[in-house]
Amino acid sequence: MIDREGYRPNVGIVLCNANNQVFWGKRVNQHAWQFPQGGINAGETPEQAMFRELQEEVGLLPKHVRILGRTREWLRYDVPAHWTRRDNRGLYRGQKQIWFLLRLTGRDCDVALRASSHPEFDAWRWNEYWVPTDAVVDFKREVYRLALEELERFLHKDVRHIRPQHPRRPGDRREVVLDLQLKP
Repeated sequence: MIDREGYRPNVGIVLCNANNQVFWGKRVNQHAWQFPQGGINAGETPEQAMFRELQEEVGLLPKHVRILGRTREWLRYDVPAHWTRRDNRGLYRGQKQIWFLLRLTGRDCDVALRASSHPEFDAWRWNEYWVPTDAVVDFKREVYRLALEELERFLHKDVRHIRPQHPRRPGDRREVVLDLQLKP
């Protein structure tokens, strides 16, 4: 599916843990790191595509995550000129993406990079939310910046992941102080 302007619909996934660190996957046999992403198939909604891609690329199921938010509009990037092509579907210029911010509610061990027969990543790590994007291929960097900028507000509104610093004992009626673990 390529639209009239030459963009293929796609979803991007920013997966964060309880410390507001984000998942980065290393592309198979490359030294390129990125967020999970993938195309939207005919008849799929962006949310359906996001859950499919999350399972295919990271091995996580809907029960392992909670959606915190998504971008309002499509974010577009053009691929380098040598990747553009014209075929019976039209001119391919790049991707238009809806980005989702997810909270991992499962455990790190739920991540399974070999969940599909064609793995996208051969390694993964947690990084700070605003990690420099110089490890990302250059033509995607601006979209990453825009997505992270727009989604950050959902990250700081999500207080369901917050845990008391000092767990209460049964019968303890003292006020509990919460550690918001928010980044500036």
